Amino acid sequence: MSHKILLIVIFCIVQFSYAGPLNIANKAKVSASASMNKSSHDNINDNLIGIYGIGNWLTDKKDAWVKLTWETSQWINKVVIYNYPSLEESVLKGTLKFSDGTTITVELPEDGSAKAITFPDKNTKFVQFKIDEASGEKVGLSEIEVFSSPKQYKEPVEWVDPFIETNRGRFFLFITGQRPYGMVSAAPMTKNWNNGGGGYAYFSDEILGFPQIHAWTLSGLNLMPTLASVNPTQGEKAWKSKFKHDDEIAQPGYHRVYLQDSKVWVEQTATDRVSFYRFKWTEDTEAQILLSLSGLLGNSRMTNADVKKINTQEYEGSISSVDRAYNVGPKDVKIYFVVQLDKPWKTLEGWDGKERFQDIKTLKGNQAGVSSIHHVKAGEEIQMKIAISYTSIENARNNLNSECTTWDFNKVAEDSRNIWNEWLHKIDVEGGTVAQRIKFYTDLWHVLLGRHRINDVNGDYPDRTTGEKTNTGNLTDGFVTDANFLVKNPGLDSEGKVKHNMYNSDAFWLTQWNLNVLWGLAWPEIQDDMASSMVAYSNNGGLLPRGPSGGGYSFIMTGCPATNLIVSAFMKDILTKTDHENAFQQIKNNHFPGGMMGGGTFFANDLDFYDKNGWWPNNAGITIEASFQDWGASQMAKKLGKTEDYNYFFKRSQSWKKCYNPEQKLLFPIDSKGKFVHEDPLKGWGYVEANAWQATWGVSHDIPALSALMGGDNELTKKLNYAFEQEEENSFVHSYGSGHISYANQPGCSNAHVFSYANAPWLTQYWVRKVNEKAYGGITPDLGWGGHDEDQGQMGGVSALMSIGLFNIVGTESQKPYYEITAPVFDEVKITLDNNYYKGKEFIIKTYNNSSENFYIQKAKLNGKKLDNYWFYHEDFAKGGTLEIWLSDKPNKKWGLKTPPPVNN
Repeated sequence: MSHKILLIVIFCIVQFSYAGPLNIANKAKVSASASMNKSSHDNINDNLIGIYGIGNWLTDKKDAWVKLTWETSQWINKVVIYNYPSLEESVLKGTLKFSDGTTITVELPEDGSAKAITFPDKNTKFVQFKIDEASGEKVGLSEIEVFSSPKQYKEPVEWVDPFIETNRGRFFLFITGQRPYGMVSAAPMTKNWNNGGGGYAYFSDEILGFPQIHAWTLSGLNLMPTLASVNPTQGEKAWKSKFKHDDEIAQPGYHRVYLQDSKVWVEQTATDRVSFYRFKWTEDTEAQILLSLSGLLGNSRMTNADVKKINTQEYEGSISSVDRAYNVGPKDVKIYFVVQLDKPWKTLEGWDGKERFQDIKTLKGNQAGVSSIHHVKAGEEIQMKIAISYTSIENARNNLNSECTTWDFNKVAEDSRNIWNEWLHKIDVEGGTVAQRIKFYTDLWHVLLGRHRINDVNGDYPDRTTGEKTNTGNLTDGFVTDANFLVKNPGLDSEGKVKHNMYNSDAFWLTQWNLNVLWGLAWPEIQDDMASSMVAYSNNGGLLPRGPSGGGYSFIMTGCPATNLIVSAFMKDILTKTDHENAFQQIKNNHFPGGMMGGGTFFANDLDFYDKNGWWPNNAGITIEASFQDWGASQMAKKLGKTEDYNYFFKRSQSWKKCYNPEQKLLFPIDSKGKFVHEDPLKGWGYVEANAWQATWGVSHDIPALSALMGGDNELTKKLNYAFEQEEENSFVHSYGSGHISYANQPGCSNAHVFSYANAPWLTQYWVRKVNEKAYGGITPDLGWGGHDEDQGQMGGVSALMSIGLFNIVGTESQKPYYEITAPVFDEVKITLDNNYYKGKEFIIKTYNNSSENFYIQKAKLNGKKLDNYWFYHEDFAKGGTLEIWLSDKPNKKWGLKTPPPVNN
């Protein structure tokens, strides 16, 4: 008798696929009709799936059934039935029955594969499957999995849906094999490009490998378990494998997927600097675990591989990451690695170009890779660890030995899950819709996912801040650097811990409207760490990074956005890991010609012109950015008692006024002679990914002055309200520089909150809710953050802040930092305070009469006392307390007008 082994799972795609809870079938007691083997029914929830002869339930066809029973009733909405891995014993039709007496008829495909059944939330004590029709006299199943509905979710991780907007995201949008801000950032890759669904795209049906690094302009080490018959010199087209979302589970810190062509289950998890994999084959076969060390990988290219075999279970090596996306950053970033397996291989092979090598001990090449060959039995597991470092092989090995000495995959995965839960638990919410909770915790996951550490566990990090720079000719991209490579270390603090981490990051451009505020609320240590890291870069190379890459500068975007990050931390008294005087000096240096505000030396003349004349020639967008950054520098100077510096930078912070067009009542670019370059408010020329309608409101530090120029608050609110009304039908989303309003990109992220500063907080409340619903309310693979620019948590940060009803358009950079209030979408928000930074235990926001229609604030109390402001101080937040908000479907136009916010001069 011949057996055709199958693992095809057909699944009704639902909103959040298999993101969410883990399978709860293994917590149930199993009973069944008479089986071929008395205990074979216990195989129905043993997590051995699709393996012929192992882990299956087989019984006589007549009146066959199997039942999963829990001690207490469970809320569920999904059952997955995995068919027997042989056509001869497969099920064609059956009936699902629940303890409430309801049933669902299930027709399984005639090819013997399995199916997933979804249904509205159901509370049940058991799930029974009765086989009605089958292909043979003997029938069986491989597995039944059962998944909780949201009514039973207990952990933040369960609410996270990693698949949101993956059809549009960048290479680094989707990362499941990572801990918060981890150096290792591994995930399956389905499309080998950078943007528009690059990396993991939900619409794909093939996996091209599992890259270990998904970072800003950095990638590397493409892992792929496959068959020994695959010729790796033919590249991705040879080793790629079909997969389905049906059997896939994707969560923060864990991923499971079946590679149909490779006949292997892949599970991945990670520590901070080590990827951990568990492979399980479903057939007896010659298997190959290959590691590609060359070619394009999302947003950079691998070359210059150098590998050495250590023993029959370990090899080490390095590659060069080159040709970075957007043509920026250091030319060559070395990635060092150590690979260990828990079982010896049969042989270690390699390739370079079209040439293959057997039983290698060393390998060097620019088109190279290595493969371990294994003879595996059906159901056999092989585990693998990959540790990385940006400084040395020795440090990669030390990272491995420090972080991941166990071969207990389940323990490491559980630890990762617990760590993600701990971080996400910093903000707990009650109430709201299922979709709002899914989106909120996915927002937070994105905020905590991007911007990766580059230092080893001992603190060593690569310094590539010096070297010869070449202008790429694009203002918002920057320069390639033939960098000097040094290894540095921030040193240890009084407790013997590394003083601060160092980071690889997409641009901090305009993070004053998202990350700088959100980090300070729930994760002040991260803002402290990030800010201190930026100062260290400047100590090394003289420049505050915009978006650091591989220990060097990428020069991506414009201005000096690190100023906002550092000032925000300092003004909230959470900048503890770097010297304040030196931090300000680095800011000051970078706001003058030669500093990062002018892109180093390449736009020093423009910065010199700005300094002397009060506007950036031909660019209103940079004028607005520089004005705000100068205002931030003035605030730090004032707090440090540097009156001369305060006066100087505060005067420069008024530069935006030179761009004001009284006829249009908007800001426009002016040339070096002081004439407007154009007067089309929807034209993007002379701005940075914006236009006059979007960028004008970016003078957050000076809205009263803008209002005065426009003719008063009524004129400002009328004009801004018009802009929002024009774009509601477009969900407030446009591509770069298009439309009146766009919440798909950074320049427009503060616009809805401007109304409050013009004595119309009810309009802020109205448009914030509209934007949050329309621009950020999606939880599909296509929509979630506007579909354009979710740069490592920035759009997620705006969405999360809108959902909890807190914001600050000046990025918490004023003399007395504060938070603006709008209506949370949740009934209660609890922020656990970090007692290393704040005295209080928790800050709670309670809403009354909350609903989708009730988003207008009627009144508020802070710690039981009436609050007539639409804002409250950060120092009150830091003490802990309770903010109560009463809501209605009608605006209270008298609330929130008592006192203007303390945007001190």
